[in-house]
Amino acid sequence: MNLWLAFRNDESGVVISAELVLVLTVAVLAMVVGLSEVAVAVNTELNDLSNAFGSLDQSFYYSGFHAVDCGKVKSAVAGSCFRDQVDDCDKNLSCDLVCGHNSAHGEKDY
Repeated sequence: MNLWLAFRNDESGVVISAELVLVLTVAVLAMVVGLSEVAVAVNTELNDLSNAFGSLDQSFYYSGFHAVDCGKVKSAVAGSCFRDQVDDCDKNLSCDLVCGHNSAHGEKDY
């Protein structure tokens, strides 16, 4: 029982634990700010990547051909084409994911 009373009355670790709480509080606040900036940077880069994908032109064209033997058509393939039109999501100029940064006009120097 004397060991329990001595343990309960011992206050030598109070100062160390108060300092530890202060240091850990500052560390957690710094990590929150740092992770917030990482999230902003990742969103900006993903917006730039989506703009790059949206600017790709996916139009294609190929002409048809056919083979004739003794006046009869042996085989034929019709030609085809597709013209890529600009969609709402291509070159994302109106959707600014990060406050104050417009990635559609290029990268800014910080």
